[in-house]
Amino acid sequence: MSCCPTLPVAAVALLSLSACTQSALRSAPETQARPNILFLYSDDHAAAAVSAYGSGLPATPNLDRLADQGMRFDAAFCTNALCGPARAVVLTGKHSHINGFADNDSVFNGDQQTVPKLLQQAGYHTALIGKWHLKSDPQGFDEWDILPGQGRYYTPEFLNQSGKYSVDGYNTDVIADKAIAWLERASQDEKPFFLMCQFKAPHRAWMPAPQEVGLFDDFQIPEPSTLFNDASGMASPARAQEMSIARHMWLYYDLKVPPLDGEELSGPDRWAVGRERLMSEEAAAAWEQAYAPRNAAFRAAHLQGDDLVRWKFQRYMKDYLRCIQGIDRNVGRLLDKLEALDLTENTIVIYTSDQGFFLGEHGWYDKRFMYEPSLRVPFLVRWPREIAAGSVNHDLVQNLDFAETFLEVAAANVPADMQGRSLLPLLRGATPSDWRQGIYYSYTGEATHHVAAHDGIRTAAWKLIHFPDSNEWELFDLHADPEEIHSLAEDPAYAEVRLRLQRQLEALREQYDVPQKP
Repeated sequence: MSCCPTLPVAAVALLSLSACTQSALRSAPETQARPNILFLYSDDHAAAAVSAYGSGLPATPNLDRLADQGMRFDAAFCTNALCGPARAVVLTGKHSHINGFADNDSVFNGDQQTVPKLLQQAGYHTALIGKWHLKSDPQGFDEWDILPGQGRYYTPEFLNQSGKYSVDGYNTDVIADKAIAWLERASQDEKPFFLMCQFKAPHRAWMPAPQEVGLFDDFQIPEPSTLFNDASGMASPARAQEMSIARHMWLYYDLKVPPLDGEELSGPDRWAVGRERLMSEEAAAAWEQAYAPRNAAFRAAHLQGDDLVRWKFQRYMKDYLRCIQGIDRNVGRLLDKLEALDLTENTIVIYTSDQGFFLGEHGWYDKRFMYEPSLRVPFLVRWPREIAAGSVNHDLVQNLDFAETFLEVAAANVPADMQGRSLLPLLRGATPSDWRQGIYYSYTGEATHHVAAHDGIRTAAWKLIHFPDSNEWELFDLHADPEEIHSLAEDPAYAEVRLRLQRQLEALREQYDVPQKP
């Protein structure tokens, strides 16, 4: 779907508005300066791990600050729950099968049309700092300073136009340091800016900063009700996956339990060898002080069965949430810097993630599947000039819409071949009468974690998923079964619902020019 053209304020007012959303609509005079755009992007951050979404997990006060001062989107989703493909969608406003980056083995074609290039042409100062993960060198940025590959948590390496180098410190802190220094320079420029500040955290293997490594020892993370779900009510790919906490987590690499003398390492545990040597003496001491007693207690307990799974879940989740705390702390630093530079009023701040993540739901970690924990992303937007504080939006939106939104708020032309739609009306509190009623998702499959290829449609109430290799379908009633544990695809009572959704899915495939399967 191509984006709507930029709407003047008078046209926006004609859109269908409820009484409650009309109060959120703010119209800025056309003479006001074009806004700066600060895009804060994390890796594998589940919406449930932002306390503004009400999950009961530890507080994220600075991310909540964005929600309190701006708009929280409760129905924001990715198009492909995989790091590289999600990033390519943000850059292009096109699905993976169109932009050419369908899996992490792809190489992004930087010669194609991208939003930073278009913003450059529109007079914006553009920059990229942090995780890139698209293999080719960035294009369309006046400045870029990226992590090669996945990047490492301690003493991270960076790559820019001058070459590769390493920086002492912790990844999230270093990226924020660089972004703050860049904002200080950009504030002296007459041009508006577009800064993509992209964190590695909380990507596997969930290594927290020295400041956070000691957190949550006295806090028991609530277990999801599906931690021990056997997927018997789901299609066979849910049982064939290799991303379970019980069977597929590694003691050293994932869970920070080093081998005993004489124990041989295998698999990813070998990747963990030497990573502590990248830490400063102070950081290594903080890690030893935090993990040594925890690991000694674990070894002494000789856990088995469900007790071992529960221990793994707690260790995984606490490290994951410690990484989130590092992000939250640094988001606070960035927001404070905007305020100190007097940039708050005219800067759009967006916080989101490339995809969601399983936090023990179905007994899993990782992503890839179209189920809610993986599909849904946190999406918070603050723009004091336009967005009413404390707004909440329930419309179906995707990362497919970000490029079009950036361009429209910058008063730049939105190319007709982009497939998303600008979120500017939603940010102003108005839902267009023709807003989408379903989102399209497609995952092409990778050997990693053995998640089968699938695509599907999600509406406000239903989800239909198709696994072509096994020709299996899943149908979930998201109101009656929000945890997606019992597929209704083969239930005759829901045949009409399935047929209707299949037709809607086919229409979306046609709309987005999805290649026909042979």
